[in-house]
Amino acid sequence: MITALSRQYYRNGPPHRAGADVSFGDLVKIFGFNSIHIGRWVQSAEQQQAANLFFDALCDLQQLLQVPEQVISLNGSLALTYGIGGQRGVCAHYQPQGRILALAKNAGGGSLAHEWFHAFDHYIASKLFSTLAPANRFASRCWLDGMVVRPHPLNDLLRQAFQTLYLSDNGQDESAFFKQCRSLDASRRQLYLAMPEEMAARAFENMLQRQSLKNSFLVSGTLQSQAAKLGVYPDEPLSVALRQLWLPYFQALGQSLRLNAGSR
Repeated sequence: MITALSRQYYRNGPPHRAGADVSFGDLVKIFGFNSIHIGRWVQSAEQQQAANLFFDALCDLQQLLQVPEQVISLNGSLALTYGIGGQRGVCAHYQPQGRILALAKNAGGGSLAHEWFHAFDHYIASKLFSTLAPANRFASRCWLDGMVVRPHPLNDLLRQAFQTLYLSDNGQDESAFFKQCRSLDASRRQLYLAMPEEMAARAFENMLQRQSLKNSFLVSGTLQSQAAKLGVYPDEPLSVALRQLWLPYFQALGQSLRLNAGSR
């Protein structure tokens, strides 16, 4: 049987592991994840292959964002599970309660960047605003609900990114992408694609896939898939505009954390 993990995933990044195998325990040690739990039905060979894929993908994400390891684990608050529970047809999801990024046993590659941004969006909600965000709410939704961003150069980059994603150039109307997502939801009689946290996660993974460093286990399907052709991801001009805000945000965050660490 061909499983999702037995596929060959394209990547052009550096050899982070130097050809050696790593374990999920190594991910805890290196990135500082709160915990990683593996399902009882995950065989050792599958666990080994998954650990290597996730390690390479997370190292590539770290390189794309130019951040230290602690950002990938969201300052040690993020937990991972692999092969535990899950929903039929869902290869990965983020659970705000417990801050858990859950990966299915035969996790379909390409969803990790999307779910990681959900985790970041949830984590940063408690730090972005002048008043405390409601429990288990995402920063993207809180901003759209009108919560006031706390003044800070880093916060201002995130505020601009949300405004670019959700609002038109005049800042008064919905963006064309927001309208497109609402239209697609209406045609399917659902509310999903236009949920602010889902729009943000899809925009983030689409932006990453457009970068020169490629890893199809980290992100795939945002450019040429059927969903992409339907318009569920931002077009190139919007993606470029978001890249010019998100990447400087993470680069500046990384620089600030390294400076603080060096001054201790």
